[in-house]
Amino acid sequence: MKIAVIDGQGGGIGRVIVEKLRNELGQSCSIIALGTNAVASSMMLKAGANEGASGENAVTYSLKRADIIAGSVAILAANSYSGELTPRMAEAIASSEAIKILIPLNRCGIEISGANDEPLPIQVDHLVNRVKNIYDRISSSPSF
Repeated sequence: MKIAVIDGQGGGIGRVIVEKLRNELGQSCSIIALGTNAVASSMMLKAGANEGASGENAVTYSLKRADIIAGSVAILAANSYSGELTPRMAEAIASSEAIKILIPLNRCGIEISGANDEPLPIQVDHLVNRVKNIYDRISSSPSF
């Protein structure tokens, strides 16, 4: 199973997601760090991602291999991350058949009604638990 973690700017959120996914799932899954820039990809690689890529083409191409996409809700918004996340990236993420598990951070002008405004570490814990539940369900399926 391939989990794509997408982040931009300094890669801090992606780093935390990768670290917690790696701690929870160990080496049983492949994590690909997809950064809008090289700094973000580098931070996620240092956190334990198996491979990384950065830039518009790398992100859009690599999503074809992902089973799960993880990140903040900003990855669905064109021009988020101070313009680093291009409209083509946002479209590729939104159109991907991969399951998308997103943290509802209100940093890109999108508020999700009913979402709790919790600290980032708690939101990442929720994301990791959801990924683990899906991972366990898919991994135990005879067709996988």
